[in-house]
Amino acid sequence: LALAEGKSDKRMAARSGRYLKEIAALPTPYVIDLVNHATQILINAAHQSVDYSPEHLREIYSLGEADPLVFLPSHKSNFDHLVFQHVLFENELPQNHTAGGINMNFFLIGPLLRRSGIFFIRREFKNNEPYKFVLRRYLDYLLEKRFALEWYIEGGRSRTGKLREPRIGLLSYVTESYQRGIVDDVVLVPVSINYDQIADVSSYAAEQRGKEKERESLMWAIKFITGLRRRHGSIHIRFGDPLRLSSRIAQHDDLDTPDGRLVLPKVAFEVCTRINDVTPITSISLVTLALLSGHARGYTVDQTIEILQPFVEFANDRELPTTFGTSFDSPEAVEAALLALYDNGVVERTEGLTETIYSIGEEQSLEAAYYRNTVSYT
Repeated sequence: LALAEGKSDKRMAARSGRYLKEIAALPTPYVIDLVNHATQILINAAHQSVDYSPEHLREIYSLGEADPLVFLPSHKSNFDHLVFQHVLFENELPQNHTAGGINMNFFLIGPLLRRSGIFFIRREFKNNEPYKFVLRRYLDYLLEKRFALEWYIEGGRSRTGKLREPRIGLLSYVTESYQRGIVDDVVLVPVSINYDQIADVSSYAAEQRGKEKERESLMWAIKFITGLRRRHGSIHIRFGDPLRLSSRIAQHDDLDTPDGRLVLPKVAFEVCTRINDVTPITSISLVTLALLSGHARGYTVDQTIEILQPFVEFANDRELPTTFGTSFDSPEAVEAALLALYDNGVVERTEGLTETIYSIGEEQSLEAAYYRNTVSYT
């Protein structure tokens, strides 16, 4: 590397050392405990529960006894990482080493995240060969020691509710490690993290209307945390069928050929498909789907149930995962979902002479569309 850039070995070693210090996570038990206790407080303040299967999670972790695990969650909210790490913490499982954008390494919050298991990666480093070298070797080390890795297959948060197209940057680095024999195999674990409602939705709608994305900072973090004072329902975590990298790629395969270049995108797409397969339909997503089909008019609870009926039957016929079982037709359940949306300003409520009318105004349409889009894969 020094010869290629016309630098001295000493200067290149110092530069590589700075990159490693910038990237590497430094997890400590004290900070992990501190962050997870704080996360529990935030979950209790903003959500009713975190719904997942501890048994399924332990089955997945048993695969990590022989081969490293790579968790690939969907990315709906800035809360995703904290929630998933807390699930591991309360099950007494090791914390993942999670890739985070360098934009999250800001005053006070960055050091806490680094010491809770996040390693930071620059957004752009295409022409920086020393940086690539350090990142590859760091991933080699984590995989060889069988630390569980985690990053978001979409590369960033979904602003629309739909699963974004996969990014294969880190997946290609892990595949290189596997092909160089650092590990015998890698187990990719698709993870769906879905919410009844999220605190981020108003900022997503603002960005859709043309507002610039707010830069991450301590003040931004404080605003996000204070936004969690409202109730946002439950969080639903589901695990898709694990995918062994060796089942799609052999260590001797040449991925630089025309056919070989398609292999990794196909693997990434399969991971996203498995995420979609286990993403549950929520009552909130169905209610917003019903109201948005109303062409700027409102509906009573009974009218909403009537609109929902074919969608519920469709989900049952295809055996799609839901958070409400096989039925969602009681007035109490539908009204509870409508009131939850009303409490967070997504739905308008008008008291008529005999019944209450619920509707979505023009200003709330993007927020409602976000929740509706979480079931667009069906």
